[in-house]
Amino acid sequence: MELEFLGTGAGVPSKGRNVSSTALKMLDERNEVWLFDVGEATQHQILKTTIKPRKITKIFITHLHGDHIFGLPGLLSSRANQGGNTPLEIYGPVGIKQYVETSLKVTGSKLGYQIKYIELKDGGEIFNDKTFTVYAGKLKHRVTCFGYRVVEKPRVGELLVDKLATYHIPNGPIFGQLKAGKVVTLDDGTVLNGQDFIGPDKPSKIVTIISDTRYTPEIDKLSQDADVIVHESTFSNDEKKLAYNYFHSTATQAAQVAKRSHAKGLILTHISARYTGRGALILQKEAQKIFKPTKVAKDFDIYEVPFN
Repeated sequence: MELEFLGTGAGVPSKGRNVSSTALKMLDERNEVWLFDVGEATQHQILKTTIKPRKITKIFITHLHGDHIFGLPGLLSSRANQGGNTPLEIYGPVGIKQYVETSLKVTGSKLGYQIKYIELKDGGEIFNDKTFTVYAGKLKHRVTCFGYRVVEKPRVGELLVDKLATYHIPNGPIFGQLKAGKVVTLDDGTVLNGQDFIGPDKPSKIVTIISDTRYTPEIDKLSQDADVIVHESTFSNDEKKLAYNYFHSTATQAAQVAKRSHAKGLILTHISARYTGRGALILQKEAQKIFKPTKVAKDFDIYEVPFN
């Protein structure tokens, strides 16, 4: 599981940072990519990566401000034109369906796949299957805004092939049966229980996405024990009054969340254009005074989850 940052700027694009979009790549776990927000020109950013639009199966919108959704209609259209014909789910505040459908209707755009809209009014569990659960929580912004918590369920451990070597089993269906934990009888009568040849379950991973917001206790709930928190950090603590007035967070506040939540890592994004170039390291250093495993993201940065 990897995070790839397609846009790390706040409000408007700049030469160094595009507006908000983060990809959660789960190619090994699900052969899918999930997007969190789709700011203007996200599809242009994707062209500079290895991400294939047809692999995008879910899009989570935090709120309906333009710097988080202006790229959505274009991406949806390009996905259709680039071979994406599988259904797609869009999660977000009430109004996201109207925005997308109006944009497509006005422009006469036709999609070759179905979109399922899950409009959120409150927080709680919003998705659950055999591999992942996703929770949403209400943040505190000028408009309705949600943070997201993605929880991977424990995965079955690897088949201990070295342990099976003494049985001289040919590569084939028997390995699959043992991997599934079944009891297998070999040609010589030897009985093997697959459960005896499977390593320990792989622990679950937790990714938390916190977008534009003042601090609210809901952030702590979404962030508890996360492997990585992606947290907006529009301002430094020197401008905490400005952050409060604009319903945003500082690097210090993000670090405090990570520390309280016992997270393993923190990635700062949604960086104000006033922190140009290496100026953004001010935010990173500020946060590291409180929570050492902190990085400030740049466009096209890739972090494995959990990141070191």
